[in-house]
Amino acid sequence: MSAELDLAARVIELTRRLTGPGAEAEVLAAHSAEALTRFANSAIHQNVADATTTVRLRLHVDGRTAGGSTTVTDAAGLQSLVERTIAASRLSPPDQAWPGLTPPTPLRSAPAFDEATAAAGPRERAERVRDFVRAAGGLETAGFCRTTYSSGGFANTAGQAVEGRAAEAAMDGIARLDGADGVARRAAGRLAELDGAALGTRAAAKARAGGRPIELPPGHYEVVLEPTAVADILDNLASFGFNGKAFAQHQSFAELGAQQFDQAVTITDEPLGATLPFDLEGTPRGTLPLVGDGTTVAVSHDRTSAAEVGAMSTGHAGAASRSWGPIAANLCLAPDPTGNSTPETGEGPTAASARALVSRVRRGLLITDFWYTRVLDQKSLVITGLTRNGVWLVEDGEVTAAVGNMRFTQSYPQALGPGAVLGVGAEAIALPDRWSGVRYAAPALHLKSWNFTGNASG
Repeated sequence: MSAELDLAARVIELTRRLTGPGAEAEVLAAHSAEALTRFANSAIHQNVADATTTVRLRLHVDGRTAGGSTTVTDAAGLQSLVERTIAASRLSPPDQAWPGLTPPTPLRSAPAFDEATAAAGPRERAERVRDFVRAAGGLETAGFCRTTYSSGGFANTAGQAVEGRAAEAAMDGIARLDGADGVARRAAGRLAELDGAALGTRAAAKARAGGRPIELPPGHYEVVLEPTAVADILDNLASFGFNGKAFAQHQSFAELGAQQFDQAVTITDEPLGATLPFDLEGTPRGTLPLVGDGTTVAVSHDRTSAAEVGAMSTGHAGAASRSWGPIAANLCLAPDPTGNSTPETGEGPTAASARALVSRVRRGLLITDFWYTRVLDQKSLVITGLTRNGVWLVEDGEVTAAVGNMRFTQSYPQALGPGAVLGVGAEAIALPDRWSGVRYAAPALHLKSWNFTGNASG
């Protein structure tokens, strides 16, 4: 039994003693260790590490629900947690939506855990930063390399008891030349899979190709989105479209069984390896198909949203899921296995994952990245945002000029709708989010139309 599962079991036993047999309780004890090496002006300026064990208790007694947490894990701290949560439950309103506890359910098989990543120190991360900076060939660089390790144990009064652990590594960096930025980022289950030199070469090539941008008028353009831009689409689809609470409240575009996307679109959630193999309610995580060949087949649920629509939890309960909804945080857009893949050369702005798609464009734009994206209409998922880290004009399959950044206003489901996807890249790239445990795997996409509503001058 892990230390975390032992903690969870002790809190369950203490809760039983203080509340009697009629109470329902669930406990997650989770240890999180994150180490971050940051660099700016082409030099490491910060190396930080943080490790915390948090115990969360949710209690349902006499029809009322309350929760509490603590990072004080000695006997007095656990006693205080249980007593405070019991007191809070007496003051809570009746909980008509209480979904009950997760029954005893075995975990699914998870990828092998990488001990080297969990134990990585500053030297291993600094080596990758060094390689990134050197490969940029004198350009100004900035970014980070991080490693994370998590372990957890869950127990409830219904008899569910599970434990697991996960490790992850990520690197994200930019290179800058005369105001033009190039970016490269990757996520992986093993630090050894991150190649700082390859990322630095890619970022520098984009920065060098981004000089003297032209300005294009707003309008609808054919686009090739690199995986870094596609990751933003997946993030917003997960947060607002495939969110079980939004679905239950009819605030999502999702219609189960409907052909809402192009046939080339298949999306799954792949959490195993990136995070603990169970959620905050002890429900085992696993691969969740969301879209199959263009047809929406599922949304992500915790026990509350699942009960509301007569479904089953998909293992997406989180600390805020009853408020913000259960969000799938590891979406993967399936690549085209028949597509052409070309080797990375480091020359020019086009990453290998998008090069074959660019060759098919008559006149359009190559987009590296989206940022500052915000929802204008949740039901149709109309998003406004900006391009970032490189935009280029493509004419007759060739990149002909750098383009200034542009603002867009676009419905994401519409952009991926039936007939709108002209091509999918041959390789899905794992990309990190700002938060550890969240990552997206995406190929490049060739889309028929993207609505740009402004440019660099307004």
